[in-house]
Amino acid sequence: MSEREIKSGNQKVLFKQTGQGLPLIFLHGWAFPSRKWKKLAGQLADQGFCVYLLFLPGFGRTSPPPKPWSVSDFSEFVLKFAQKQNLKKFFLLGHSFGGRIAIKLAATHSEKLLGLILCGAAGIRPKRGIRYWSFFALAKIGTFLFSFFPLSLFESFARRFLYFLVRERDYYKAKGVMRETMKKVVEEDLTSFLPKIKVPTLIIWGEKDKVVPVSNAYIMGSKVSNSEVVVFKDAGHALPFQKTKELAKIVREFCRSLK
Repeated sequence: MSEREIKSGNQKVLFKQTGQGLPLIFLHGWAFPSRKWKKLAGQLADQGFCVYLLFLPGFGRTSPPPKPWSVSDFSEFVLKFAQKQNLKKFFLLGHSFGGRIAIKLAATHSEKLLGLILCGAAGIRPKRGIRYWSFFALAKIGTFLFSFFPLSLFESFARRFLYFLVRERDYYKAKGVMRETMKKVVEEDLTSFLPKIKVPTLIIWGEKDKVVPVSNAYIMGSKVSNSEVVVFKDAGHALPFQKTKELAKIVREFCRSLK
């Protein structure tokens, strides 16, 4: 697997490429950067695919965006990357955060895709229930209380613990422009874009996914025409790394059926 670097405007973009054949671009999740996809990429490369593992802006050694980006900004970035690789059409696989980008790109530029694979894809904004409002209230109270000495000495620890409790560790770890980017990205509900996807779509999910509930898979399947939903009963959000061989087989069969 060769590692390459290109320039896109003022940004340094790192990606890995392996195999020959049908072009397939992987879009990683926020907490699952491209290096984790090497095993799956290798299996698909052996089956007639040219796989591009793209480090999105702000991840790995790819430069962060110059300002907080929206989902549309990331989508346009992927399109420019494909153009630089002379890919007139390609398959697109998006996992988690990468699924958001894949949804937006497929909805606005279906003509660029041979097929779409969504795996544990984010994009449907959940209703703000008790968890959200509890977190909001605790954050407000904590900001006030920990502004006083000596509690201020423990502010960092308390904040980290709170984010851990509500499973928002990615937001806590994000810094600067990437934290603002994350806020901007998660606020966008892509539900209205799903019916605009006109390319064959494979929706893959882990039934035990605690990050993006499996119910979202069925919502997406009902709104995207020409789609198929596959659910793994014994997998979670890390399905691509838990069921690598099985996922490679399903993706291979789906893509080959569209040749």
